[in-house]
Amino acid sequence: METVIAKLLNDFEQGKMNRRQLIQTLSVAAAASAALTPATAIGAEAPKPTGKLEAGYVNHISYSVTDYKKVRDFYVDLLGMKITNDDGKTQCRLEFGNNILIPRNRAKAGEPARVDHIAYTCINWDVEKDTFEAQLKRRNLQFTGSAKTSFQVKDPEGMGVQFGGLRQ
Repeated sequence: METVIAKLLNDFEQGKMNRRQLIQTLSVAAAASAALTPATAIGAEAPKPTGKLEAGYVNHISYSVTDYKKVRDFYVDLLGMKITNDDGKTQCRLEFGNNILIPRNRAKAGEPARVDHIAYTCINWDVEKDTFEAQLKRRNLQFTGSAKTSFQVKDPEGMGVQFGGLRQ
């Protein structure tokens, strides 16, 4: 946990996250840590995995566009979003409040822009990731990724959905 907090503070000090994001992430990390603390240390039985993840918040929204720079400038100029991690070629991150929009040059000319996927940070990831993977397999859902990083699936309407834990 100390490593996670140190990295979060470092990210805050380097301007990679604002104060609100730092506090929100620390709160989620503390709640997740409390949930993951061996229950036997406090005289109770450890929580049993259920195979269900608990979405704590939206991590990011990936947006497929034909010209990420035009989209970037639109949201920065109109809504004051903060540009971070702009690679100058194909994508950037636009932060607003506790949220991130990632416009990426993935759409072909003439195609409408679309949301590629929505990523959720799951506060019980460390407890549930293995049983969640088993649940995906039982449901015969096609997925990519792994319990080590994150899982990506399609919802019933074909929308990409990503599930992962707190980043360390």
